[in-house]
Amino acid sequence: MHHLQRPDWLLTSQGQPRGHVQPARLDELWFHTGTNCNLRCPFCLEGSRPGDQRVQMPTLAEVAPFIAEALALGVKEFSFTGGEPFVNPELVAMLELALAHRPCLVLTNATEPLRNRLAQLAPLAEQPHRLHFRVSLDYPDAARHDAGRGPGAFAQSLRCLGELHRRGFGTSIARLGAKGEDATAVHAAYRPHFAAAGLPEETRIVVFPDFHRPGDQPAVPEITESCLSKYLSAPQRDRLMCNFSKMIVKQGGRMGVYACTLVDDDPDYCLAATLREAMAARVMLRHHRCFSCFSCGASCSELA
Repeated sequence: MHHLQRPDWLLTSQGQPRGHVQPARLDELWFHTGTNCNLRCPFCLEGSRPGDQRVQMPTLAEVAPFIAEALALGVKEFSFTGGEPFVNPELVAMLELALAHRPCLVLTNATEPLRNRLAQLAPLAEQPHRLHFRVSLDYPDAARHDAGRGPGAFAQSLRCLGELHRRGFGTSIARLGAKGEDATAVHAAYRPHFAAAGLPEETRIVVFPDFHRPGDQPAVPEITESCLSKYLSAPQRDRLMCNFSKMIVKQGGRMGVYACTLVDDDPDYCLAATLREAMAARVMLRHHRCFSCFSCGASCSELA
């Protein structure tokens, strides 16, 4: 039985209709540049590490048709994630193509692979649309950050952030959140680091909960149809990423369209081979990361 008709896909373990999202529009298209990464962070939600091939690196020729299809569907932004996107040798060419049409966002650790390609990136500041970088700075404490990413990683990423800002690119950071934290105090602790790097005090900070590693199955409450209307307002439901976003992933030598950026470890969420087909597919909120988005308002997007 195809997963789209399986009872466990459509119904919760208690036999209730599972919560779902019927995508309304394609505002944002993500490209997974591969799980190959120069770092080996133990908490990586993609399980990325040097040489990893769980998600393969796409080529410019493989990405270009999806850029064209997304433009026909009215996309507003293209985004690139990994792994470390700058390990992909064709990333700059992909950005050049995408920036001719729409703004772009790149998620990066801003260490050696990016630093080595700063000269290649310089001309992209002159493209018709803006290029924005979101850099992982897990904690406002160098020692704690470096414990997961390696000695000197915090300082290296911060220097690279400053250089990107000076070259006219947009910048923001991503950090790891913790239950019960004082988010205002945590964000304030970043400001001296921003000042030291020459970054604006109001640099955006995107907070992520613990999404666990690929293939993990943490116990989370199931989302029913009634949960969506009971706990989320219409504007909150509209902001769920699977309502307006898709991600292109290469696995097994094939390109596929996944429901969002967080579910590429589950082949059930590979919706179709084309964006138009994928936009017609209902997204069932079955993955444990769906509950994170539902309960925390988590989103990888920076679209307003």
